[in-house]
Amino acid sequence: MQAKGLVDTGALLALLDADDAWHSRCVDAFSKLRLPLGTTNAVLTELFHLVGDNTHETSAAWQLIRSGAVILLPIDNSDLPLLEKLMHRYNDRPMDYADATLVLLAERHSLTTVFTVDNNDFETYRIHGKKRLTMVPGRV
Repeated sequence: MQAKGLVDTGALLALLDADDAWHSRCVDAFSKLRLPLGTTNAVLTELFHLVGDNTHETSAAWQLIRSGAVILLPIDNSDLPLLEKLMHRYNDRPMDYADATLVLLAERHSLTTVFTVDNNDFETYRIHGKKRLTMVPGRV
């Protein structure tokens, strides 16, 4: 199954947490996105770290992942030099590892849509140094 876009940690958290300021906007945006959305182990690691011991959110996260709406795309050892290069290019942000994995996948799979609430960073990132990403749900 081929990903139609990418998903970042903050948007996943907002989907799961009804008290999150972005919750309603993310729920609405998610319902309109073409699925599945691709993500990485780095994003899922952040997600499960941030939901912590909240059993409801942990269960909801697993349900979302098992539904097929979010699929895991591979990052392996051969990608490490490219990830390091990306993080160095954006060291003024600084770019975190999870964001680097998503930008690398955007380049590799020619994906330009990112389901994210991290607009400041993803506005800066470019695919192959030139093409802008489309952020959903975007700014208010």
